[in-house]
Amino acid sequence: MGGGLMAGGVPELPAAAAAVVAHAAGDLRIEDVPVSAPAPDEAVVEVAFGGICGSDLHYWMHGAAGESVLRQPMILGHEIVGTVLVAAADGTGPGPGTAVAVHPATPGPGAAGYPADRPNLSPGCTYLGSAARFPHTDGAFTRYATLPARMLRPLPEGLGLRTAALVEPASVAWHAVSRAGDVAGKTALVIGCGPIGALAVAVLKRAGAEWIVAVDMHTMPLEIARAVGADEILKGGDAEAIAAVEADIVIESSGSHHGLASAVQGAARGGKVVMVGLLPSGPQPVLISLAITRELELLGSFRFNDEIDEVVGALADGSLFVDPVVTHTFTLDQGLEAFEVARNAAVSGKVLLDFRPPSED
Repeated sequence: MGGGLMAGGVPELPAAAAAVVAHAAGDLRIEDVPVSAPAPDEAVVEVAFGGICGSDLHYWMHGAAGESVLRQPMILGHEIVGTVLVAAADGTGPGPGTAVAVHPATPGPGAAGYPADRPNLSPGCTYLGSAARFPHTDGAFTRYATLPARMLRPLPEGLGLRTAALVEPASVAWHAVSRAGDVAGKTALVIGCGPIGALAVAVLKRAGAEWIVAVDMHTMPLEIARAVGADEILKGGDAEAIAAVEADIVIESSGSHHGLASAVQGAARGGKVVMVGLLPSGPQPVLISLAITRELELLGSFRFNDEIDEVVGALADGSLFVDPVVTHTFTLDQGLEAFEVARNAAVSGKVLLDFRPPSED
């Protein structure tokens, strides 16, 4: 902490704190950044854990995530959990000492141009750690994150911070599965078993899917998928076995056109293919003729809305089992090594950064 108290018993914040900052492609630094004084509707969260997302890796490796291009240094990170250090002065949000997860989205103003009940689709939506707009929206990979109180979701007692670090990506998976409708009693196929795909397996299991088949090119992701609920695992190159699945529901989470082709081939006639893996921008080859003749429903899935509250509840009551998805945890000073491990899907699942001082281990 800052080491003292201001008037009214509010903790004194340090002037700066270490953070993970992307400067350009291949230029990732652990450096001190200023700690922002909170506005009346903002709280300061003492971050405990942060999960490294694919978008974080893209900003580091390519200087861009899709069409969001770095134009200035940006703090990464949107998958974070921690404890409220300073509550919002206006009385909104949880009080000091409350363990919280974070909903990292800020929907755009108004409801024009998108369904009012789907703010994830608002044209002006911003996200923590995103270069979609300029100035960029800094993320929260720092020890002290100043955040709007409305983003904070209190964690039930008994839900540990390390498990809760998966709340945000699990919400992405939950939203993707919900796009398919009722999955109870159905056959499901998950293409790509990185963290989002593995979490989709866990969500499908909880939702009552009768048979879940997981596909990946690497052994470790398949082992994780099996551990969280997959009934059958297949290697990505086995096109014949994938086509034989004839799944009612397919979750495509590989983010490649090869994976999308497998998803279309593995879907039953009249089935649904939910596309949650973000393919590169620009034209992509798609087996569209097969999708047409099978009358497949191709459904996009982007981030999430209020599903985060259901995810918190499901993690707290144990009905959503996700523990095997986390494979590595690194301290902040090992941040560069953490990103190197996270980029290798053959050896890692979800990689966490531990922002806590050693005394809190």
